[in-house]
Amino acid sequence: MARQRDERIDRAVLAAVAALLREVGYPALTMEAIAQRAGTTKPAIRRRWKSQKHLVVAALAEERTGVVAIDTGCTCCDLVGHLEALRIGMADPAFGGVLPALTADLADDPELREDFLAVVWEPRREACVASLSKGEARGDIRPGLDVDLVLDLFAAPVVFRVLFGHRELGPSFVRGVVGGVLSGVGAIAGGLCEHAEPG
Repeated sequence: MARQRDERIDRAVLAAVAALLREVGYPALTMEAIAQRAGTTKPAIRRRWKSQKHLVVAALAEERTGVVAIDTGCTCCDLVGHLEALRIGMADPAFGGVLPALTADLADDPELREDFLAVVWEPRREACVASLSKGEARGDIRPGLDVDLVLDLFAAPVVFRVLFGHRELGPSFVRGVVGGVLSGVGAIAGGLCEHAEPG
């Protein structure tokens, strides 16, 4: 009979990874440091996760940084809220600080990439899809749009600025992105709602 997996070790390891990412960063992360911080052993960690990179992805999924459920009754406000949560999340070294280096690893490992998209990125997209669907039902969003394209139009400018750091990434930028995208896909001319300050 197989021995039951101790979930306390799982939680301790994932918490240790998140803490170390904030302290030392992704490139300096080691299995030795993770095991020591979590109070376990490297073999115990390797039995649970395929590689250190998979462990980092699991920790990102556990943290759910930047994933929010919003329903203010205002489509523009909800979308600003989602994008602002992403912006703030990107400022967290355990998320935004990991993405540049992790992106290179994802390109070289299709399985890791699929895992990342499924457990880290998809929850963010699902939360935004819910807001877009409600916005369409309210008549704020034009029906029949390519949802994946619209979501990428919202998120891409924020991710781009995080990856390259070429310009400031602040709340006014987020509002500008939402206003710009809604000007193209919204049912109301002008895009911005009365509750969102102009960028």
